[in-house]
Amino acid sequence: MDEENLQGKYFSITDPKDVSTVIYQVNKTEKEFAKTAPKFTVERLDYSEELIGTNKKKTFFIDNPSPEGNPLVILSFGKERVVVNMGFLDYDVVKISKKPMPMKFTTLYNEEETEFKEFAYTPNMKRPISIIDPETTEEIKPILYFDEEANEVKGKCKLKPYKKYFAFEITENKKDKKKES
Repeated sequence: MDEENLQGKYFSITDPKDVSTVIYQVNKTEKEFAKTAPKFTVERLDYSEELIGTNKKKTFFIDNPSPEGNPLVILSFGKERVVVNMGFLDYDVVKISKKPMPMKFTTLYNEEETEFKEFAYTPNMKRPISIIDPETTEEIKPILYFDEEANEVKGKCKLKPYKKYFAFEITENKKDKKKES
């Protein structure tokens, strides 16, 4: 298939006034990297936004959708809370999943400037974890460095004092691990 025929998918959601939704696509790490890299990585979807009254209509884009569909993490940030949903882009329809994907999420808070734990990247520079400022819904970009001892690229995030952050990571389901053994 030539590059010109590749097409993306898009879908829209509407956020009420005090809610801001961000969506991540969950990618399974390629087999050739699976032994040494995180099993899953997350990739934030780009979107465009238009105001409709007091609501915001967001149109999200997936550049290279998988023919098998794309698992999604849907995070809706409101005042003092985050609603987490799992979804699945199947052709042109987003289905909200009833079966949760194994995922760890936490609120990070510290009274001193701190660095969030190290995390490994895949060789194609994808990561398994995302840290988000819940006020702006912007992602905290990691500082990358090469760990010569481990011979891999790692990242750390600098977190400001007296500020809450939302962090999530897709984890490996223990049942899946047994199937692959």
